[in-house]
Amino acid sequence: MGYFLAPSTSAALSHLAVVDAAPGSAPLERLRAIRSLLLELDADPATLAGVRDALRDGVGWDELADAAGLKPAAAKWRWSGTDAEIAARQVAGRKRAARPSAVPTDLPGLSVSEAAAQLGVTPQAIYLKLSRGKLSGRTVELADGRSYKRVFLDVDADARMPGGTAARLDRAEPVEDNNPTDPTDPTASSPDAH
Repeated sequence: MGYFLAPSTSAALSHLAVVDAAPGSAPLERLRAIRSLLLELDADPATLAGVRDALRDGVGWDELADAAGLKPAAAKWRWSGTDAEIAARQVAGRKRAARPSAVPTDLPGLSVSEAAAQLGVTPQAIYLKLSRGKLSGRTVELADGRSYKRVFLDVDADARMPGGTAARLDRAEPVEDNNPTDPTDPTASSPDAH
């Protein structure tokens, strides 16, 4: 061994061979040896060198992806570009993976969907009212890069928003009250009739 694999990969391969040859090896030890080898192979510089050699020989991303058991987009994400570009993508991927998936509960104001539920309108209506200045809102950005749009419905929003102005919004009427004309009355005027 050692022709093209990194020393750590060769060691993981040797360890797996030893565990495989031992008749009474423990199941967890076998699993650890297999996973260790897979991790080493995935990170081995020989993998990237093989990809780059194949690309120079005219092999396309579809063939490379098929040989690696990946989709073409995943293969390009892993191996396209310079070493610095690949490293930057890996760092960004690790940062995304480390972010919590839950929305923090200690943010000021209401989420757009919470505000929409309280007012009986759609989230799109909340965004429209925010853009027209009929509601107070701001985007809160967290240290990890995530950002959330927050809405302030009450007059106390001025105290929580630097330079912000709170706006009062009348409650939305129920759907059945939104059209004052009787659709069965032929004499009633419709806004669409003009």
